[in-house]
Amino acid sequence: MGILTDTFTLSNSTEIPKVGFGTWQVPDGKATYDAVRTALDMGYRHIDTAHGYGNEASVGRAVRDSGIAREDLFITSKLPAAAKTHDLATTRRDESLANLDLGWIDLYLVHAPWPWDQIATRHDQGNLDAWRALEEGYGDGTLKAIGISNFDVHDMENLLAHADVAPVVNQIQYYVGFTEPVITSFAHDHGMLVEAYSPLATGDMLGNADVAAVAEAHGVSAAQVALRFCLQNGILPLPKAVGPEHIRANAELDFELTADEMTTLNALADTAPSHYHNPTQG
Repeated sequence: MGILTDTFTLSNSTEIPKVGFGTWQVPDGKATYDAVRTALDMGYRHIDTAHGYGNEASVGRAVRDSGIAREDLFITSKLPAAAKTHDLATTRRDESLANLDLGWIDLYLVHAPWPWDQIATRHDQGNLDAWRALEEGYGDGTLKAIGISNFDVHDMENLLAHADVAPVVNQIQYYVGFTEPVITSFAHDHGMLVEAYSPLATGDMLGNADVAAVAEAHGVSAAQVALRFCLQNGILPLPKAVGPEHIRANAELDFELTADEMTTLNALADTAPSHYHNPTQG
């Protein structure tokens, strides 16, 4: 199945499929269930959800009903951003495990270094306390890999200075026109794979003339160019779609952007506004 089963190797030797299927803003129940079943039927093997999305149970049910062996799937979820004590993080972690009901979670992330109503504030001790709950889940095997999301360099440095287990992933906002070069470079330098949420820029960059020109040259869509751009920069994209046509198109990435095209697209970096991935507001 090509790109859907090709993998990156995390720093703890875990294999993670190179393209994930995102479920942010997909309502719990039939919408999530149908979207995930469609994605799995089309060959996706990496599904990304979060406690904060409120749809873990529907994701889990779709996975169980798919008939695909659990060992052949990669499921990511996330600890609520407001869980900044060890006890609360432990409770929320266990809720995610119960909601999904899949035996284990392949990758569990701290969703953000601050509560969503306190964006960009510092919670150094709270992040260390929450991380300890993830390390415990990693130690007992219920979490196969652990990581972070929305962490800047300060927050990563704080964790790395005190953690027994280093994060293997930092999932951040990343797309053509907004590539967070400082955060991305730091993460890569410290053994973290960078994952891109909102890799299609919530549509903001899809009408860009440079992106459109590249898409026309390859006979593909602007969205497909945006996803291929991530992959060729060594970034794992997590596109979200509901309709079967978009779900299928987001996996049709068997073309190669030229070096000149990548130079053009990378030159657009940091020209677009940031939209924090906030499940309480999105």
